[in-house]
Amino acid sequence: MIELRGAPAAESLLQQARERLQNLPFVPHLHVVRLGEDPASVSYVRLKDRKAREIGLKSTVHVLPEESSQADLLVLIEHLNQDQDAHGILVQLPLPRHIDAQTVIETINPLKDVDGFHPENVGKLWLGQEALLPCTPAGILALCDHHQIQLSGKQVVIVGRSNIVGKPLAALMLSRDATVTIAHSRTLNLSEVTRRADVLVAAVGRPGTITPEMVKPGAVVLDVGVNRLEGKLVGDVAPEVQEVAGALTPVPGGIGPMTVANLMLNTVLAAERQR
Repeated sequence: MIELRGAPAAESLLQQARERLQNLPFVPHLHVVRLGEDPASVSYVRLKDRKAREIGLKSTVHVLPEESSQADLLVLIEHLNQDQDAHGILVQLPLPRHIDAQTVIETINPLKDVDGFHPENVGKLWLGQEALLPCTPAGILALCDHHQIQLSGKQVVIVGRSNIVGKPLAALMLSRDATVTIAHSRTLNLSEVTRRADVLVAAVGRPGTITPEMVKPGAVVLDVGVNRLEGKLVGDVAPEVQEVAGALTPVPGGIGPMTVANLMLNTVLAAERQR
């Protein structure tokens, strides 16, 4: 079985970002907004901030108290929308329950939406137009390209229908001429569906969802899940799947680095287009 590690592919994306930076007469500035002190959010934001600085971007983290009102958050976003020195805006999810995430996402200027979640960017993605792409799905495609995984004509099954991974990834896979099926918690005979996959993507956020009998022998399995189990990070794919799969992404160290690298590239692309 081939282990599809993300680090070399992520470095390739970061190198693209560095090279494009050299052609800009200014330094792009990423602004990340975090509410509260959720440990996972704190860790993710710290990682994004550090990586941005490493490749030569400016980075500012705005931390608001968890009890901040939605109005206060939207005022900050509108300020960043108008700030010509703010080229990328990212609001770290999940948000506290009293804040409507969709309203927040729709308030961000689509040209600065480096997460790729704004409805305008999502619509352009489905129409095949130039857009800022969601970081994890775009990173998955880049990982496949790096490891020379053929997608054209292949059966791709995505387990999970989220707006962050499942749905946009389906659009990207279609753009590569794959035949795409989205499965989910209501799918009947899920194992029969997943066993048809040449490329199987697990993106449900539940450990052990994909077991060996659900995988076609020799299939490429892409594990997007990040779950904490008994103090360790694990994916959505059971460890025994490596005995059946032809290639498998590790957790951690597979898709995660691709998401962060694609965020850096998105920030540079956003700056180019605003210029």
